[in-house]
Amino acid sequence: MHAQSSQERVAVLKANYDALMAAEPKLRARERATRLQVSEAELVAAQCGVAAKALNGTPQEIFNELASLGEVMVLSRNDWCVHERHGRYEEVHTKGPVGMVLGKDIDLRMFFSNWKHAFAVTENGRLSVQFFDAEGIAIHKVYITDNSDVTAYGAFVEKLAAEQIPAIQIEAYPADSTPSHTEDPAALRAHWQSLTDTHSFFPMLKQHKVTRLGALKAAGADLAQVVAIDAVETMLQGAAELQVAIMCFVSNRGMVQIHSGPVQKLLRTGPWFNILDPMFNLHLDTSAISECWVVNKPTSDGWVTSLEVYTANGELIVQFFGARKPGVPELPEWRKLMCDLCTTPLAG
Repeated sequence: MHAQSSQERVAVLKANYDALMAAEPKLRARERATRLQVSEAELVAAQCGVAAKALNGTPQEIFNELASLGEVMVLSRNDWCVHERHGRYEEVHTKGPVGMVLGKDIDLRMFFSNWKHAFAVTENGRLSVQFFDAEGIAIHKVYITDNSDVTAYGAFVEKLAAEQIPAIQIEAYPADSTPSHTEDPAALRAHWQSLTDTHSFFPMLKQHKVTRLGALKAAGADLAQVVAIDAVETMLQGAAELQVAIMCFVSNRGMVQIHSGPVQKLLRTGPWFNILDPMFNLHLDTSAISECWVVNKPTSDGWVTSLEVYTANGELIVQFFGARKPGVPELPEWRKLMCDLCTTPLAG
């Protein structure tokens, strides 16, 4: 038997894709890839259900062009949570491996070392720009809407499109070997109590060589405690009723996407709990939730609390804070929502 050529592999993949779509037309892109045992980037590159063009340039160079598109819908997700936000790319900072977008609507943190593939994609007439990591998993998607500049999108594609789509090389990431238990819980707790900025939390985990969830388990209930499995719904219903502005963070290997503001329309559809507001949508697969934690950190602005949601294997699904800017204390209404979830009093 001869080895399959790349053209033959693409033809087989397309046939399998067409059969799957005929049987289950409502599957999302990530689910289609999982069913076909390929990556989503491979489906795009093989033009399965889409017309795609590979984009030339570094992720930073491509990202710098997105502001020209006007108002768009941006989507970042992990396996369990989808975060969609409407707005413009404003205050885009892309120098170096870590980038930021600090606009009033679109608020992002980009970790460009994990960005490997970029495409301009047309699917059923819908235009988008899609970025993928080395494993071919989607990092970030930018959708053209009725409020976008379609002419600018055409110019963007013309400027950056490659002549052809190169063969996609899929590279597996090494498994995370960070220990899930700290060797010195007392030292970790003392370090935690000395924090003055929430951004010092990740360096603290690195220093103590422990996973995020491992640190929560070691810190003590006044700093981190498990709360009810339906805590997200309880919190969101309270925030919607009281119109408490929240911050919602969803991350993957290459992106953290953030929403700040009030939430209004909440709806459950099967395992998915959804926020369906005009500028912000969230889709959370609550069947994946293994633990919810209220986390309490000292800062120079006072104590800051968050609700963190984890899978059974310790991966962070989504985080919520009360909306705040540096230099401003936490909203008392948010603090009360967090304290109401807790059975043990929080420090502070």
